[in-house]
Amino acid sequence: MLTFAGLDIGGTKCAITLGRATDHDIDIIAKTSFPTASSPHETLQQLLHELDNMLEQHPEDKQRLQAIGISCGGPLDSTRGLILSPPNLPNWDHIDVITPFQQHFGVPVGLQNDANACALAEWQWGAGRGTRNMIFLTFGTGMGAGLILDGRLYAGTNDNAGEVGHMRLAEDGPVGYNKAGSFEGFCSGGGIARLAQSLVSQRLEAGEQPPSFYSVGESSLDAITTKAVAEAAQAGDPDAVKIFQEVGRQLGRGLAVLIDILNPQKVVIGSIYARQQELLQPCMLEELRKEALPGSLSVCEIVPAGLGEQVGDYAALSVARALYLKG
Repeated sequence: MLTFAGLDIGGTKCAITLGRATDHDIDIIAKTSFPTASSPHETLQQLLHELDNMLEQHPEDKQRLQAIGISCGGPLDSTRGLILSPPNLPNWDHIDVITPFQQHFGVPVGLQNDANACALAEWQWGAGRGTRNMIFLTFGTGMGAGLILDGRLYAGTNDNAGEVGHMRLAEDGPVGYNKAGSFEGFCSGGGIARLAQSLVSQRLEAGEQPPSFYSVGESSLDAITTKAVAEAAQAGDPDAVKIFQEVGRQLGRGLAVLIDILNPQKVVIGSIYARQQELLQPCMLEELRKEALPGSLSVCEIVPAGLGEQVGDYAALSVARALYLKG
């Protein structure tokens, strides 16, 4: 039995998890979280303090602690352990997040961006277990990818591999990753909401009845959420269904590019796809059959995240375990 610790640094909150691992599984035995402070130093000190307290409450695990993994949104430098001003952490410019924990706990500490960390988690303990070539797509607030190629995480020359959300899928469309018509523009929580907002705006300007997911009394189009559109689609609203059909088509188009280039055994998709698979899958598969190489598509399975909504809880722990296995 080995113990690993995971730290997730987010724009609004940070989380700490402690896990006991066997060869093939891990059990989370403790978890806590707190709001992210504006100061990087204050946040790191609180992370250190909370992990210290957690280990004091589990003395056997303190003795068995093998490694600490840190997950954070990019950009970052995983080799040097630096966070490099992610959009959701604007004050974190060249912040060393590895040294404080190495010095205090005396174990190896590793850093990965959140998409890579989720990919490792799904590969080690989730839907990607047993594969050598796997793609994990976040499909949440944004669209990013973690790549497991030939049995190892591929991060690229400077940790920028897997930024699939930046791919342009159409000449025009919702903006995501600062690019109109991008993969993230169509296939993300923000993208789905923007598609819905655009439709409502067109209807209101034409003096037509807006879709059911928009209340005329709402103060702004920004009040339209992906959740509201999904609920309307599940209830059979034709406008909401059409939005998800378009998202499904663009998901299939983006997947076709990835499948043609990387020839994976599995594509594991989290968050929105896992929750709305029934709405997205038919158009996604239709587009894939038109766009992807048949030989590559025939050996690739596309599945929702096996760890479900908990994939984030396992992400940083998977970074710690991968670091331990690397030796």
